[in-house]
Amino acid sequence: MKIYQGMKHLWFVSAALFLGALSLPAQDQGQQQKKEEEREKQRMEYIDTQVKKLVDQLDLEYWQEFYVDSTLTHDLIAMEEELTELQKAKVGNTDIYQNVQDKWMQKIDDSYRRFFNEEQWKKYWKSTGQRNQKARDKRKAKAEKATAEIKNEGK
Repeated sequence: MKIYQGMKHLWFVSAALFLGALSLPAQDQGQQQKKEEEREKQRMEYIDTQVKKLVDQLDLEYWQEFYVDSTLTHDLIAMEEELTELQKAKVGNTDIYQNVQDKWMQKIDDSYRRFFNEEQWKKYWKSTGQRNQKARDKRKAKAEKATAEIKNEGK
């Protein structure tokens, strides 16, 4: 349950980071740098918290802890960059932002699957992964249904 809460917080952190990025163009260079530093600090604190939770819950070995940290660091930065590019392009469709987040959360789960042992993976999947995957699948099915309806209207 703790991991689920942590992943739930990831969505809030991502949204906060995205909303913070919306105000950047109106600020001067010094304020932008402070914002970037604060965003970096928040990201690192979030990653540290998530790594500690997984270490405690799954009894991860040192090398697994390293991989969790590396995965989260890489994928969260990449997700933020992609979200920032969408924001710069003035994309207004929130489903697109959600799709980007879902894509990166899936990549994180896929990475975990590769370096968690079977017992750790089952515990993670039961407590968090499965619930997150169901939510991603539900959103994907909804988007596919909407796309199909749009295609059918055009016929």
